[in-house]
Amino acid sequence: MINLASAIQLLSLENQEDGTVAGEGLSVLETFTYFFAAPVVIFVAISVITYALTGDRKKKEKISSVVTSID
Repeated sequence: MINLASAIQLLSLENQEDGTVAGEGLSVLETFTYFFAAPVVIFVAISVITYALTGDRKKKEKISSVVTSID
């Protein structure tokens, strides 16, 4: 079992490119910001801009006709 574990570890190390070094891990705040807060803010901003450009606008009241509207 130990030989298998060391072979798997050796295999994973051989697949890395030369000079590849893992960087520092992200803190909880950075992880929350990058993977939750930023996407939500971007989604809301795009939604608001889209609604503002294509949303229903208040129409001027015209003299309604019995043929075109039901009261």
